[in-house]
Amino acid sequence: MNGFSPDWLALRETYDLAARNAQVLDTVANAFLGQAAISVVDLACGAGATLRAVGPHLPPRQSWRLVDNSLSLLARAFAPEHPPYVNVTTTPLDLARDLELALDGPLDLVTTSALLDLVSPEWLDRLVVEVAARRLPFYAALTYDDELVAGFNLHQRTDKGFGPALGPSAAARAAERFQRFGYALVQGRSDWVFGPDDRTIQDALFTGWAELGPLTTGLSADEIAGWLAQRRVHLAAGRSRLRVGHVDIFAQSIGTR
Repeated sequence: MNGFSPDWLALRETYDLAARNAQVLDTVANAFLGQAAISVVDLACGAGATLRAVGPHLPPRQSWRLVDNSLSLLARAFAPEHPPYVNVTTTPLDLARDLELALDGPLDLVTTSALLDLVSPEWLDRLVVEVAARRLPFYAALTYDDELVAGFNLHQRTDKGFGPALGPSAAARAAERFQRFGYALVQGRSDWVFGPDDRTIQDALFTGWAELGPLTTGLSADEIAGWLAQRRVHLAAGRSRLRVGHVDIFAQSIGTR
């Protein structure tokens, strides 16, 4: 799996936290009410944002296995100041190859964030089969789901290490596959919403889209540079607003709990 920079993950974490769908997260929390302890595996954990976002909503005694293929991100994900009764282990794995190993052992919940749109249809189907075979609940947050910029969507469908990626169709495919295995789903929007004061992250997104432009659109370098310059003019003038669509889902086997 291709990685993401620690700076980008740090920049987006506050916005990710604000964007998480409260109804879906409440459903996750309610699924484990009255349970004293919980064991969670977080796939493609990055720098540990899911642990920080979801941990406060789960039973007090928690065991988290954080899985990623980046040793540098895993080092950032492991923080000694985790709350009491929260045990965290980090596991370096290539999920494209070793998914089954990541799911080994007693587990109560599988989580991931901003992953499903990066994987291939075949890998997603494999994930659903493995999770469903274990009858585990599955919480996926911040799956990209917006036909916002045509070039960016083309890039979203390129290979990120799992084969050609699903991009904006990932959330719908995941929901359909889990329902086929007898899971009940709760879904909700988790859009990033950026206002005029959110200049740094907007500039990072615009810059990234402009870099992808020559690879994914028919626009000339001058046209792309002009577009980026205009976006930056709007940013500097406090006239730039942006919404980037995401979806959260929680899938739970019908009849469990």
